[in-house]
Amino acid sequence: MALRLTDPVSSSAPVVAAAPTVAPAVVLEARARALLADGDAAAYRALFAQAAEIGDVHRRYEARARLLVTGLAAKGTSPTVVGPVFAAVVDAAIEILEADPREPVLLNLAAVALYEIGELGAAERLFKAAAGLDPTLPHVERNLAEIRRRRAAGHDGALPLPPNVAVRLKALRDRAKRVAARAKPATDQTMSLCMIVKDEEAMLGDCLAAVRDHVDELIVVDTGSTDRTVEIATELGARVLHHEWTGDFAEARNVSFDAATSDWILYLDADEILVDGDGPRLRELIGRTWREAFFLSETNHTGRLGDGTAVNHNAMRLFRNRPEYRFEGRIHEQIAQTLPGFLPERLEITTVRVEHYGYLGEVRAAKDKSRRNLELLERQAAEGLDTPFQHFNLGSEYAAIDDDEAALAAFERAYAGVMHDPARLSYGFLPALCQRLVKALRQCDRHGEAIERGDELLAMLPGFTDIVFEQALAALALEDEDRAAELLERCLEWGDAPDRYTATVGSGTFLALATLGDLRRRQGRLADAEALLRRCLVEHPRFLAAVEPLATTMLALDAEPATVVTTIHDAVGDVTPAVHFMVALALYEAKAVEPAEAELRAVLARQPGASAARLALVEALLSQARYDEAAEEAARVPDGGLYAPQAARAAAFARLAAGDAEAAAGAVALAREADVPAGELAVLAAWQGLVAGGEAPAMLPAEAADPLFVMLEALLRVVDVDAFATLVPLAEVVALPWRERRERLANVYLRRGFLESAADEWIAVCREGSPDADALAGLSWVAYGRELPDDARLFAAEALSLDPDHPVARGLLERVAA
Repeated sequence: MALRLTDPVSSSAPVVAAAPTVAPAVVLEARARALLADGDAAAYRALFAQAAEIGDVHRRYEARARLLVTGLAAKGTSPTVVGPVFAAVVDAAIEILEADPREPVLLNLAAVALYEIGELGAAERLFKAAAGLDPTLPHVERNLAEIRRRRAAGHDGALPLPPNVAVRLKALRDRAKRVAARAKPATDQTMSLCMIVKDEEAMLGDCLAAVRDHVDELIVVDTGSTDRTVEIATELGARVLHHEWTGDFAEARNVSFDAATSDWILYLDADEILVDGDGPRLRELIGRTWREAFFLSETNHTGRLGDGTAVNHNAMRLFRNRPEYRFEGRIHEQIAQTLPGFLPERLEITTVRVEHYGYLGEVRAAKDKSRRNLELLERQAAEGLDTPFQHFNLGSEYAAIDDDEAALAAFERAYAGVMHDPARLSYGFLPALCQRLVKALRQCDRHGEAIERGDELLAMLPGFTDIVFEQALAALALEDEDRAAELLERCLEWGDAPDRYTATVGSGTFLALATLGDLRRRQGRLADAEALLRRCLVEHPRFLAAVEPLATTMLALDAEPATVVTTIHDAVGDVTPAVHFMVALALYEAKAVEPAEAELRAVLARQPGASAARLALVEALLSQARYDEAAEEAARVPDGGLYAPQAARAAAFARLAAGDAEAAAGAVALAREADVPAGELAVLAAWQGLVAGGEAPAMLPAEAADPLFVMLEALLRVVDVDAFATLVPLAEVVALPWRERRERLANVYLRRGFLESAADEWIAVCREGSPDADALAGLSWVAYGRELPDDARLFAAEALSLDPDHPVARGLLERVAA
């Protein structure tokens, strides 16, 4: 034959079940072959009546499709021999299609038979009808092209056929045309959204609002909410059913399915939201009644909200409302095994999008999902469930709570179980298992094994970029920078893996770019790093994790702060408070304090309650010695919150540095109420006494040492000598050995550029006691700062004579040598 058939067992849809072929289709196909070999077209045609008696709708379809394909494969030397068979194929196919013309595969098969007996007009109509229903149907466009070629060659007319066949052609042709005219997507289908919920007030409203205009009914099964979940569902038009939670997700889901009255069921969780604008396309799907289920494109956001980290996969969420389609399993419940996976043309992968936020760190933490999930999985194990999927889910939950060793053990057990099955590639979770297994090896510091196992898995899952990315991270951990760079470049060459692999978004794009950029930055290749990070942000403006590294790299290359701000704002387009905040952090660290202040004020203009940004603004004001403004901003941080102790400490520091005894007393009292740590409070209280004209206490506890020297250095950073002079006497009474007090104060002086004062402290150490390596190493850096390299080398050499491994002295010699 010149035309190509649509193979009923080939499709781009994933294999969801490895169901064996049942006897009726096999038996009928064998009989058909025998009858056709004997040339008995009438008996072959009679087999379709037997196929119609098969009770299971999917097995009935399978048997009919196989019989049609078998008829089209009939061999003969002339139209008079095969014509009766092809006519029987047309007759049988049209009879089936007259009952339901929305069957693209059967339309195509009928068209092929018509073509073979020369009825090109009717064949063309059926081919076009098939393509109109399913534009992705294999071979249809090629078959239409073959009709055009045949007409161009002048072969447009019925072939010589036996008289008993020829007389039937007009009726067959007319019936075919009527079927083609009726082959349109259905317009009378309905859809129910089915959900199970418990304490989902935070996200349920957004979920229902996004989908309610595109479905015919909302069914919400509540399993014991104590918040506003039921009220929200009712307000948005849902029919709410109450079901006692028994620890079985499948049972609860099936309650919602049993209540559905529509032709199709869409199921979502409260943390899954239909993407704005995709509702009409979702609605279009249910007109494709030749399908049994649809896979939606789901983006699982992971990590933290807004950092761009996500995993894409095809999730089966929409299916026919049939009683046999029900879930199984207490947790990570499954339904795909109930679908006709042996008929891939019944399933379709779509581009309708759903955003899933349930894997975000903050969402999982808020709902304590991992603890709950582990309890249910362990209950399943106690009930005797011992499958690769069970161990895969256990490993995933252990990984979510950072129990890396337990996760690895579970993943290894799941992998061993999968690999014993010859049909391993049909396991939908296999790609995710492989990626998580390599990651678990890396997380357990088995980096070499992670790389080796990755190579093994890539042979089975070619093009799976996520595994290469994990190998790159393992190479970085091994400090094999060349190998890591090579692997990251491969990730960028491959791009993100196909959705069929449950791919992490960014492994072949922004994650690889950012990681390679960070590697180049650490290698000192700043220009390369900037180019990579800039490309990352321009091409992927939602990946905000690139903002701060890019700003930091540009500033290290002496870019003007204004240029940095403009570059990043232009790249991201939508400059969110998070973008302003990250740019501010980079600017502040680069001592571009005023531009950092402007970015922080932009955050607070849009989010006045952003306490982290307000505290950063307080730090920026303190670094400019704008003490009163800093204290006022710190006072705006709410009492009793996470940031209250830091705000109270900053306010007290600002008032004390300003020397306002009355305001300082009130600020220190507030710090005491805010549960500022005891060591910090001791310093603030003693400083308050000095500001008020009193004496230093006899002793400060040892826990006050760290905050004291931090505050002293903060004052020297802004060259506030008066405030420093008021506070520094406390260094004499902190409960540390005398030598340690001197050396810590000397280091503060050195870091802030007060070289004479640093030298005085270290010389005092050497005079009062025997010289030690720390003091000599410090003096070497003082000499280096005074541009006395010979003296610097001498002091460093003396330090190394006392301590051959002294890092500060060795660092000085390396600097002088450079």
